[in-house]
Amino acid sequence: MGATVVFSKLSLLKRLSHRLNRTLSFASETWPAATEFIDDGFPYSDVPKRPRRNSERKAYVTPMKVLIERAKAEREARKAQPCRVLEEPPANGLLVPELVEVAHRVYQARGSLLFGLSQLVRVIPVLRCRLCNEVHIGYVGHEIRTCTGPDSVSRHATHVWTRGGVRDVVSFPKCFHLYDRVGRPRVGHDERSSIPRIPAIVELCIQAGLDLEKYPTKRRTKPVYCIEGRIVDFESVVKEDENEGKYSFGSDKPSMNSSTLLNQPIEKAQNLLENNISHLDQLNDEERNKLRDLSNHILNSWIEMSSGTKKIMEKYAVNTCGYCPEIQVGPKGHKLRMCKASKHQSRNGLHAWQEATLDDLIDPNYVWHVEDLNGPALNNNLKRYYGKAPAVVELCVHGGAPVPDQYRSMMRLDVVSPDRDEVDLVA
Repeated sequence: MGATVVFSKLSLLKRLSHRLNRTLSFASETWPAATEFIDDGFPYSDVPKRPRRNSERKAYVTPMKVLIERAKAEREARKAQPCRVLEEPPANGLLVPELVEVAHRVYQARGSLLFGLSQLVRVIPVLRCRLCNEVHIGYVGHEIRTCTGPDSVSRHATHVWTRGGVRDVVSFPKCFHLYDRVGRPRVGHDERSSIPRIPAIVELCIQAGLDLEKYPTKRRTKPVYCIEGRIVDFESVVKEDENEGKYSFGSDKPSMNSSTLLNQPIEKAQNLLENNISHLDQLNDEERNKLRDLSNHILNSWIEMSSGTKKIMEKYAVNTCGYCPEIQVGPKGHKLRMCKASKHQSRNGLHAWQEATLDDLIDPNYVWHVEDLNGPALNNNLKRYYGKAPAVVELCVHGGAPVPDQYRSMMRLDVVSPDRDEVDLVA
């Protein structure tokens, strides 16, 4: 009798645990994760989180376990074959053929983006905080208390707004230019004054196949060798003129036919600048159409530059410091002892290099989304109802461009925010 009771209790516990496991698995599957896709086919992206603390390290793009397994596999392959020819570009010093044209389009899209933004910011106001890096698109700055500048505690984290410009909308961090990204991938501390620093996205395009006269780079025709982990180049030295004549993949001014998205003229906004129009309400129908064409052109340039850069980064390595914004395009980071972030004493001032993301290479500078530029300022108590977007996208949307599908979820267009007098009624 006792055995029967024990057996029934065990079966009841098994059934209960089975139901709990099914409930937990069902909850984990239905929870909206970052990889969930919306109806348009783009991954769901929520409002970006607040900037991390200076003592926290950036998240790894590739998990640490994968990096350890990859390093072990490379070590075993090196022991099995100490001398081998690297076959996969760009690790062997050669270019990836299908990415040469992409590099030209990214370089051209960046130039077109900066020129278009210089025209657009004269019509649509851009505000920046004097004491921190916060940016806002609109005539009146928002009232969201997120300032981290000096004396922010005494001001209750309220921003102090002033007029901004193109550099506040989008920024491109600089890195060292590498003449030979495979033979000499690291810049020493004593070489910091002799090697030029250029925008990292331009350096990425140069390494991917873009040729600029001002920043020469070495192009190889044969793959390099790897001998016990060291890169050795047995290719014969060619004359500089022959090398430039045979192995040049482009010029410093790419042809305009490389991309159909960049063929739209941006001279249509010149009339707006000649009339010194500083408010959108002063525009007539013709000027609004010109402004809409300019915004569409800038937005297309932004999307093409971002997508092309992401495609190049899948092949060409880009490294960033885990604690500071320093970035370096190439297989390895530089050796400069100039890191002043957290725990730099234990590293003797060296940077803690890790794999970079697209936001490290192109700073999107996320801003709060405003539905009406002439409306009241955003309320701090209602900030959970507001969405965000890159400053370029927010600027182009107010200029008349349609909202891209990949930013709809981030901007929270499907959320109706309460009015200022309804703050007490919202739970």
